[in-house]
Amino acid sequence: MRLTSEMFAAYLVRRVFADGGFAAVMRRGADAAGAVFVVLRERDGAIRLLGPAPQSMADEKGDRRFVAEAVTDEAALDARFAREARFDPDFWVVEIETDRPDRYMTIVAAD
Repeated sequence: MRLTSEMFAAYLVRRVFADGGFAAVMRRGADAAGAVFVVLRERDGAIRLLGPAPQSMADEKGDRRFVAEAVTDEAALDARFAREARFDPDFWVVEIETDRPDRYMTIVAAD
């Protein structure tokens, strides 16, 4: 069974904090089924956006998977979220600072 978006966001924040990193929910979406986006802030100031992987990349257990999306700066990130809000306003944004995001979520390569 897949965790709800609210549970996944809480799990991610707690795990990152427990390991000494930083995490915060920046936007709260639908509790049960909102898409979850993860903003990864790296120590050198770079930003990476991890978005939900397409259904074709889902595994048999139903675990959430993420793919990297192209963003170059804060303006590109804001524009991406503005487009998402027009399409589906129920999405979540969790921001994390960690050297090992793959420790907390499954990141897959886009086709």
